[in-house]
Amino acid sequence: MPNWLLPEFIQDMLPDEAACIERMRASVLELLRLNGYQLVAPPLLEYAESLLADDSRDMDLRSFKLVDQMSGRTLALRADMTLQVARIDAHLLNRKGVVRMCYAGSVLHTQPAGVMRTREPLQVGAELYGHAGLESDLEVQSMMLKSLALLGIQGVHIDLGH
Repeated sequence: MPNWLLPEFIQDMLPDEAACIERMRASVLELLRLNGYQLVAPPLLEYAESLLADDSRDMDLRSFKLVDQMSGRTLALRADMTLQVARIDAHLLNRKGVVRMCYAGSVLHTQPAGVMRTREPLQVGAELYGHAGLESDLEVQSMMLKSLALLGIQGVHIDLGH
């Protein structure tokens, strides 16, 4: 049926793939939990100015936007969860000292990142707040490498920049 078509680079995940992705997501989140990271779940939809607070033109172009029928304000579907987790840390938790948070969820992009990519990738991440030292950067990178190893991903190459 033509009404059942999905937009380009958007696809259903069938049972075998969905089960595999869920096992991988759960195993990475469990690894992070065992290392002191607490799970948070930010909303898929927020006011655009919250999701685009870093004035990133790239993020603005990657984000789907719409008008909220209740407030008349512009809303955006998250294209990245990192800024949302920073908001949770700064405005909702507001804890002193080191805070470790992790998250997993779908994000939505206006364009795919490349050929044969999806516009609805699953993002899994970990953030460490409250410590500005090199040890924090190393810890987060170590957790990323452990997560990739847990998933059987080999031959990882990391490019670091600022």
